[in-house]
Amino acid sequence: MSELASESSSQGDRERRRRAWRGDVVSRVSDATGNVLDKVLRGGVADLRPMPRTLIDKGPNRSVYRFVGGDPRGEPVLLVPPLAAPALCFDLRRGCSLAEHLVDDGRRLYLVDYGTVRFSDRRLGLEHWIDEVLPRTVRAVSKDAGGAPVHVVAWCLGGILSLLTHADQADLPIASIATVAAPIDMTAIPLIAPIKPLADLTNGWILTPVYRLLGGAPRALVKRAFQLSAFDKMVTKPYAIASHLDDRDFLAQLEAVDRFTDNMVAYPGRTFGQMYHRFFRANDLAEGEVDFGGRRISLREVKAPVLVVAGTGDGIAPQRAVHKLVDVLDNAAEVRFETAPGGHLGVLAGRGARATTWRHIDDFLDTHAG
Repeated sequence: MSELASESSSQGDRERRRRAWRGDVVSRVSDATGNVLDKVLRGGVADLRPMPRTLIDKGPNRSVYRFVGGDPRGEPVLLVPPLAAPALCFDLRRGCSLAEHLVDDGRRLYLVDYGTVRFSDRRLGLEHWIDEVLPRTVRAVSKDAGGAPVHVVAWCLGGILSLLTHADQADLPIASIATVAAPIDMTAIPLIAPIKPLADLTNGWILTPVYRLLGGAPRALVKRAFQLSAFDKMVTKPYAIASHLDDRDFLAQLEAVDRFTDNMVAYPGRTFGQMYHRFFRANDLAEGEVDFGGRRISLREVKAPVLVVAGTGDGIAPQRAVHKLVDVLDNAAEVRFETAPGGHLGVLAGRGARATTWRHIDDFLDTHAG
């Protein structure tokens, strides 16, 4: 009797598993059908509405916004994007937007947007952002927040420029700086390593005539370079879409990243030249200093607390290239180094960033902004 009961129980388990499998298949087919219909008939599945915001200051190469919501009594938090990347990196899509997250967390949140770069901007150098754009932005945000000090959250080159600005102008009301994927050691970037010997052999002239002729790095070139940094994902993208048709959040993320990539911006000619010769060829930043025509700015002058976050899968800003920041911020009140999964954009705005990078930023702001 016990053997018969055991066999009957086993058969019942197998039948329940078959029913569960059939139910899962039906559910996935239904989800996939709905997602395909939304992509075809409605243009997509992602909620790409921007977070509501108000313009508080405007000037050459800067529009400064305050997001609606948050605690008006809280200390201001300023989002600083890199050059050539759209400011929507911080507001990628609803449900995967650092801006949305920080506002929902009660932060008094601001954003600087550099706008588009024109051929007439070709003579603008990095000093323009260090001397004009970021200082004026920080002061405008502090003034709008009743004179409170500003906490900066920056991505990639935005983090480097924020640190250089603070190092150069200690009187700016900057209370803390959180950087995500901000590399300073170019020798640690695999994408650059094969090109550097050729650039050195030609004394930099392999690219110099090109960017001078074009007035900078055109947005199409910037877009292609960003895509090539994740070449494997670009190649496997059709398969990834086909195998995730039932995963609405996955599809929404792909749509949001595509929109981000389509909105890349050009680099001004002189800015690109300085990055190419000072950062890429001379690797000045790896030692914590950069020379702008005899004017030296040292990251060792940074006094504010700093958070440094590196992506474990980042091909543009590998962990070793980012960690070098820790070595040169000798005089910062505090330096925290954290890692999080994701590529260059993914570590900031990927689906996994919600439980990793954003938590590191939250903890840092809780400590320094209350």
